[in-house]
Amino acid sequence: MATKIRLQRHGKKGKPFYYIVVADSRAPRDGRFIERLGSYNPNTNPATIEINFDKTLEWVNTGAQPTDTCRAILSYKGVLYKKHLEGGVKKGALTAEQAEEKFAAWLDQKDGKITGKKSGLVSAKEEARKLALIAEAKKKEDKAAAVAAKYAPPVEEVAEEEEVVAEAEEAPVAEVEETPVAEVEAPAAATEEAAPEAPAAE
Repeated sequence: MATKIRLQRHGKKGKPFYYIVVADSRAPRDGRFIERLGSYNPNTNPATIEINFDKTLEWVNTGAQPTDTCRAILSYKGVLYKKHLEGGVKKGALTAEQAEEKFAAWLDQKDGKITGKKSGLVSAKEEARKLALIAEAKKKEDKAAAVAAKYAPPVEEVAEEEEVVAEAEEAPVAEVEETPVAEVEAPAAATEEAAPEAPAAE
């Protein structure tokens, strides 16, 4: 019987959730399975993967073939790397202690990458939140300015009122200054006209 390690879909529409199972390759996707090895939830960021490491490694060593997605998941969790190291121990290229040290170092490196990704996602989320708050505050200010401009009196009317007030203040001063000048000029012109007429009459 050809056994496969594959995903069995659960969850609702648009929010899939998968079980990682060992099943006969002829069985339907969501049908009978031999053993359940773990779960895979792609809805979180990063994706949540829970797996029984020892049982999965045992099935891989027995000859169960993972599908492409399951192969990526097993590689991510280190099952395939562990199988590779065990193969090196069997061939005599490595001792069991060296294999364990290499695997522990690989796990530490992997944990560091995952932690870095999580912290990066958190910082990016905080940055996006700050930018959203700044944009919202600017939008509120623009809206308040638009409302104030809408209900404020028109600028032309205010300018005309200021001009009328300025003219009203300047008008009496101009009349006072012009009146004496006109009176002074009028008698001078009258005397000049009267002077030439007198000799002509004689």
